[in-house]
Amino acid sequence: MSELTPELAFGELTEVIAFLMEIDKLKSIQRRTKVLGTQRQENTAEHSWHFAVAAMALAPYADDDVDINRVIQMALVHDIVEIDAGDVLVYDLVGRAAVHAQEEAAAERLFGLLPAPQRGHFHQLWLEYEAGETPNAQFALMLDRLMPVLMNLHNRGQSWVENGIRLEQVLTRNAFIGDVYPALWEHLKRHLDAAHQNGWLK
Repeated sequence: MSELTPELAFGELTEVIAFLMEIDKLKSIQRRTKVLGTQRQENTAEHSWHFAVAAMALAPYADDDVDINRVIQMALVHDIVEIDAGDVLVYDLVGRAAVHAQEEAAAERLFGLLPAPQRGHFHQLWLEYEAGETPNAQFALMLDRLMPVLMNLHNRGQSWVENGIRLEQVLTRNAFIGDVYPALWEHLKRHLDAAHQNGWLK
C-alpha cells in the first residue's frame, strides 16, 4: 500500500479492501489512445470499463459456448498488472515480450493481496485471458483488440498517427478478429483501408 492509502482494519474484509485500494492505481496508467473529442489520454481503468461494456453490448453476437459473464470479469482484471508493469503499445512486439515476466510477477503480487478463494479466481481469469485458448478468452481478446481500433477509426487515427503505425501492422496484429468474428473483420478491413487512404495509417 502507498502512503496515500494506508491499510485500515476491516476485520475479515481487510485484505479485500487493501486490494481495492491498491488497484485504484490503475486509474493513473495512461494509454496511447485519447478520449474521443478531447486531448486527454484514456487511462487503463477506463479502457477496462469500455471493454467490459463492449462485452455486454456484443453478447448477442457471441458463440453459444462463450460465457459473457466470465468475459466481463476478464475485461475488468486483464490489465490490472499494468499497475506494476505499465502499458506497452500493442504494436511494440519487442516491448511486449520484454515486459511479460514483469506482468507475471505483477499478477502474483496484486492478486496475492486477496484472500482465498478470490486470489485464485482472479489469477485464473488473468491466466486464461493471457493464454487465449478458451472460447471466453478468444472473445475477450477480440474485444480488447477491437476497442482501440474503433477508437482510432473514430478519432482520425490519433494514436496510429502519433506512433507511426502502418496499415500492415494493424492488419497483421488484429487478423485473429476474423477468426472469432469474420463479418466484423470484413467491415474493419474496409475501414482500415479508408484510414490508410486518409493518411491515418502509413
